[in-house]
Amino acid sequence: MKFKYLLAASVVSTASAMVAAPASAQSTGSVDFDDNVIIVSGARDTDVGGVDIPDSPKAKQVLSEEIIRRQRPGQTVNDIVNLVPGVSFQNNDPWGSSGGKFTIRGFDDSRISQTLDGLPLNDSGNYALYTNQQVDPEILDNVNVNLGVTDVDSPTASAVGGTINLRTKEPDDEFGVTMTLTVGDIFAKGNNANYERDRLFGRGFVMIDTGDITGLGTKAFASASFSRYNNPFNNYGVVEKQQYNGRIWQDVGDNGDFVAVAGHYNENRNNFFGSFAPYDFPETREDRFYEINYPCTVDLPTPGVRDTDNNCGAEFDRRYNPSNTGNIRGASRFTLADGLVLTVDPSYQYVKANGGGDEELLEQRCYLEADGDCNTTPNGTTGYTGYFNNTNNRRQYFFGRDLNGDGDMLDEVSGNDPSQTRTHRFGVIANLNYEINADHAVRLAYTWDRANHRQTGQTSVALANGEIADVFPINDPLLTADGFALNKRNRQSYAILHQVSGEYRGRFGNLTANIGLRAPFFTRELEQKCYTLDADGDLACFENQDPTEFIALNPDAVAPLARTYKYDELLPNVGFTYDFGDASIFANYAKGISVPGTDVLYDSLFFVNSDAARPVPETTDSFDLGLRYQNGQITAQLAAWYTQYDNRLRTSFNDLLGESVTTNLGRVDKWGLDGSIAWQPTSNLMLYVFGSINDSEIKDNVDGGICGASDVGVPGNTCGAVGEDKFLLTAGKRESGAPTFTVGGRAQATFGDLEIGAQVKHTGKRYLNDVNLPLIAFGNEAYGATFSSYTLVDFDVRYRIGEMFNGTDAAIQLNVTNAFDELFVGAADGTLDNIWTFGQFVQIGAPRAATISLILGY
Repeated sequence: MKFKYLLAASVVSTASAMVAAPASAQSTGSVDFDDNVIIVSGARDTDVGGVDIPDSPKAKQVLSEEIIRRQRPGQTVNDIVNLVPGVSFQNNDPWGSSGGKFTIRGFDDSRISQTLDGLPLNDSGNYALYTNQQVDPEILDNVNVNLGVTDVDSPTASAVGGTINLRTKEPDDEFGVTMTLTVGDIFAKGNNANYERDRLFGRGFVMIDTGDITGLGTKAFASASFSRYNNPFNNYGVVEKQQYNGRIWQDVGDNGDFVAVAGHYNENRNNFFGSFAPYDFPETREDRFYEINYPCTVDLPTPGVRDTDNNCGAEFDRRYNPSNTGNIRGASRFTLADGLVLTVDPSYQYVKANGGGDEELLEQRCYLEADGDCNTTPNGTTGYTGYFNNTNNRRQYFFGRDLNGDGDMLDEVSGNDPSQTRTHRFGVIANLNYEINADHAVRLAYTWDRANHRQTGQTSVALANGEIADVFPINDPLLTADGFALNKRNRQSYAILHQVSGEYRGRFGNLTANIGLRAPFFTRELEQKCYTLDADGDLACFENQDPTEFIALNPDAVAPLARTYKYDELLPNVGFTYDFGDASIFANYAKGISVPGTDVLYDSLFFVNSDAARPVPETTDSFDLGLRYQNGQITAQLAAWYTQYDNRLRTSFNDLLGESVTTNLGRVDKWGLDGSIAWQPTSNLMLYVFGSINDSEIKDNVDGGICGASDVGVPGNTCGAVGEDKFLLTAGKRESGAPTFTVGGRAQATFGDLEIGAQVKHTGKRYLNDVNLPLIAFGNEAYGATFSSYTLVDFDVRYRIGEMFNGTDAAIQLNVTNAFDELFVGAADGTLDNIWTFGQFVQIGAPRAATISLILGY
């Protein structure tokens, strides 16, 4: 039996620097192709203390398990990637299971592809990435970040801003057991000042490696974890997360061929919390901790009386955000002939998730007025049941039956209406790699991705305490008197990708050239099962009823329909590296595409014969030029980059319509610098420094629709009177939402059995909006033009206790995050204009917290 630390040794010995290291990429084919080049070029191991900079034409950085395993056990991998230059991540809590927001080179997470062994993790509809649903970091071998570009076989419809590729570890050759027990708490000023509620964090993790059980390379691992903690800021809510992972591996021959199957399942149960309008953001550390109206009781049913919703359970913090996600990932490598290798990575994933909360449900029917709006009083017109969003821009739910059991149909009943998503997604990435000779290699790849994406909005009646009986109302939805499940949205889409790509890599002395081409063919099949009322996507959803009168009084409404959108583009990817001694120069050009997401496409169904009926994709032309230096003790990189970004989409609020509208910013130029250096002066010390500068320029003023009352006289637009055409003064301004610069570092040292690490990350200011002006709320200046910069400092200490359980090594690890308890604005989306509207919120940054872990090695 072989045992070792769960947390790898603090540094990589200098002697090991001459051993060839595996390259890191998203798919087995990309890994194999990169490995081939390393062997051909005789490249050395470039890893220094868990930081690796591959010798590639692209600006890449890899974090290995040396870094990963020094972070807090159970932490989301996206927080760990915050140690990469160009990346900026804001965690919603210290523990990693409540989500967050991040950017790479100023591109938001919906424009960044994140994969697990080649399987795409972004939502197939809106491309959002849910950082609280990531795999346990203990099962990862490494994380590879492509800054600004993709691999040629990337299965993505949106990644114009780069990729994050997670690689699962290979099962060990020898039997072993890993166990981690972690407890922690928030140690922040103001915590529990006004009420008694502990915020303890607890997590357990166990993993078993079988070792080679047949003598023929058959091995596997299986793991399970469970986390639980109370809401970090208020007096309500619990976060629970359980996760299961496994992988079976079979060597095929002795030349590196194999077949492997991995599985993953994750359940998250959590609430939203910690969100404020910018002008209400806590001013002191004590203000971060607050109470909501809990416990409470809804308005109890009274026969013959019109009961109303008393807002019990209506707080944002009582909205659930549950998810059940799972996937199966295959990987295989087969040598077909000398130098000819086939790799095939099939996958399947499942998603069941929602988000939303309290809503008023009406027992009456909708009786149409002459203007097409709804009235609950019978007026001689047809009484409809269903969801209607055309009544003074207010969402209304009409059931036509007694919902609370008091014998009347007069009531407004407290209920819930989360937005439900269910996805079945199949995919495969296949590569045929051919090593022509010692200096030249080519590959041909085919990528297929098909997502069945069902989006609904079922409802349920709230319990007496304002809670929801089932976090998934879809399990037992409320029916109307006309016999159908009421939905606030009801649509079916298929996102389909067929992609052919190829890459050539050749070595000409010290020059290595790469020429790649992606040819993606995207299809979006949409079926809208509701009536579309206007260009902003307002809906009326009803079934089993005669629509004649509704259509007559809503003549502009578009009946349920299906439409297919197709997008294709040739995306070249060309680069080179030139080596001279321990240094190299690299350069790369890549074209990218981001296909419109489902929300934009469904809004376009209102149009027929206009450009608005066919939303155009975003495209990028990205250039990198950089310098690397690697000598075994030092690995360093400095990269300058430039991206021309066309048809940049941004969402803003239209005051006159009372709705959010997606606007095309046109062309945006983006540029910056990324740099890092990792230095190992001795075998017991590693120092790492990194940083980035980001800038951008919006080229034109943007059409903002029609001027509303709150627009007139506000700096940042051209509005002189209500009803005029509105243009936002964005020309020459920079994009909002991304920091102007970041800088950070990490140091780690070993003193016998004691290992100490410290890391710091300073994040520069972020603009609130694309006109770069102070926020206007209720007619007054309510907040500045930027969120203040902030600095986070973390510490980790690990001490080897000794041997336990027949030689098993044991260690304890202390992690402290935000050690100086910085108060800062965390997750925050940039907006188009500077007029605040309901729905524009920012998140409190995670407070100071500490954990201690008992770790038994394997």
